[in-house]
Amino acid sequence: MTNERPQPNQPSPLTPPEGFAGACAEIGIEFEPGDIERLGRYLALMLEANKATNLTAITESDHAWLRHIQDSLTLLPLLAELSQGSRVIDVGSGGGCPGIPLATCMPHLHFALLEATGKKAAFLEQVVERLALTNVTVLNGRAETFAAFKSPHREAYDVAIARAVGPLSVVAELTVPFVKMGGQTLLIKGQKAEEELEAAAGALHTLKVVHSGTIETATGRIIVLDKRVATPRTYPRRNGEPKRVPLR
Repeated sequence: MTNERPQPNQPSPLTPPEGFAGACAEIGIEFEPGDIERLGRYLALMLEANKATNLTAITESDHAWLRHIQDSLTLLPLLAELSQGSRVIDVGSGGGCPGIPLATCMPHLHFALLEATGKKAAFLEQVVERLALTNVTVLNGRAETFAAFKSPHREAYDVAIARAVGPLSVVAELTVPFVKMGGQTLLIKGQKAEEELEAAAGALHTLKVVHSGTIETATGRIIVLDKRVATPRTYPRRNGEPKRVPLR
């Protein structure tokens, strides 16, 4: 832990609970010097900003380390084989999970954080500046717009990630169009992942994407979708329609 004095109006970094690093190491997550301090600073910024902007329902420090940091970093082993400069987009980033923790620990990758709500996007910009995350870009807008046919962001990313954005049929429509052919969508889900997969079978077929596996983690499940052909140009549909009328 660094002895650096906090910047003005910046809370002190939160300390992880005992055994946090060891528990992460058991699932293949190892930290470089300074990572834990930066992650603790991020959590402190989130909980401080949460007093004015609704970023998270989790306000207890130890629980935040588990539900925000460790849960986000369960994606790290799946991203480990990406080459230098590969592009990852976090769709519906909200308070910055999983994108900010992953970008902190994987500086060789570039992360785009896509968030539709202006206040949340402003918070993400603040975090990027405070943590000096030069490998992160914040995008303020809707996935339906950024992934639309002929958008420069469409099929421009090696991997799309999302956490707690909505039902699988909805999230798939909002993430898959961002991914290049041969890329993947990685979705952090809860205990009902298999039920969501069954309900989303028709949507995945429509989007021309293949469910290649579900990985159980200490904090939930990760659904892996492989993109082998281009997404039909009509998806995603217009703003709000994927959520209002989910694909079946």
